[in-house]
Amino acid sequence: MTDTTEHGLSTRSVHAGETRDPQGAIHTPLYTHSTFAFDSTADLLDVVEGRTPGNLYTRYGLNPTIRSVEAKLADLEGGEQALAFSSGMAAEAATFLAHTRTGEHIVCIGDVYGGTFELLGDNLPQLGITTTFLRADEVARLPDVLTDTTRIVFFETPSNPTLDLFDIAAISAQTRAAGALTVVDNTFATPVNQNPLEHGADLVIHSATKYLGGHSDLTAGTLIGPAELLAPVAMWRKNLGQVIAAETASLLARSIRSLPVRVRAQNDTAAAAAAFLANHPRVSRVNYPGLATGDAKRIFDTQMRGGGGMLSAVLDATGDQTAAVVDRLRLFAIAPSLGGVEALITQPITTTHHGVAPDERAKRGIADSMIRLSVGLEDADDLIGDLAQALDGA
Repeated sequence: MTDTTEHGLSTRSVHAGETRDPQGAIHTPLYTHSTFAFDSTADLLDVVEGRTPGNLYTRYGLNPTIRSVEAKLADLEGGEQALAFSSGMAAEAATFLAHTRTGEHIVCIGDVYGGTFELLGDNLPQLGITTTFLRADEVARLPDVLTDTTRIVFFETPSNPTLDLFDIAAISAQTRAAGALTVVDNTFATPVNQNPLEHGADLVIHSATKYLGGHSDLTAGTLIGPAELLAPVAMWRKNLGQVIAAETASLLARSIRSLPVRVRAQNDTAAAAAAFLANHPRVSRVNYPGLATGDAKRIFDTQMRGGGGMLSAVLDATGDQTAAVVDRLRLFAIAPSLGGVEALITQPITTTHHGVAPDERAKRGIADSMIRLSVGLEDADDLIGDLAQALDGA
């Protein structure tokens, strides 16, 4: 595989993990094979027993297309290894199952994807794994809730959908002192804007469906970190059948090659849209890392290189009035998910946090009048014009 350790991010996005096949393909080809043959039993055992890296069986992840994109993912986050999954939720579930047991404990800080709330709050308790949820304004309580059974502290930064920022280095230091692992969901930031491992996190998760995939045409996830911590997760991935499909891995590698160009353009457009909304009379609050103040500004300056393509805003409106604004948009598609080349918008109460109890949403600042925007690669002036006509149409 190509050694790109001394090159910049854009070069690494194109070349890291790539292999040339005997036919001269300029990128790793798509291998749809379920199984791979060996010249001898000794050669097979070298791969099975881990003495030699190689290909064996696709459900194990031992497929050249999958191994290639995993090497690319690990390179971009500065991790020793990566595992590619069928979805971000698969990556989360395998990580929690591998590193916690019955009677043990997880801490979840801040707002997270609604499916993550369900996994931690509903599914894992059935296995005797409990979670303490801390709101963003309760992060100072972390030392008080860490116990001798805490195995993982999990958070998103920026968070979904409030775009709260958390100090990875500070949280990781507290977590490490308690003997637990820090797991950071870096989906919103992407490796272009932030690398949690550099700031002390033990493991990094992405929903690769989002910015890494970037074209709204694949579903995938990844976990990145030290080989020692990934090994038990790989066993869960293998036996639960969670591995990424080779076809999806090939699409993901295609997408990552343009990741820095896409994300940097989306950074600029989101910053412009956030500035417009912050000055609009119908908007009461804008959540965007690039507009952070106070301690959040310190965190942004310390650990991020760009504000990202996501923002949320709370309108001075009811939930129904907000829906009417959303319905008037022409360029923003009303849809869940994010990170694609097209602009998307949603009210979190109708999608990502629809299943979260209203009182819990209120505590977390997820108002009925909140909109979450994922800017695409459209011209910033066109998207801002679309927002203006929708907001002014009432």
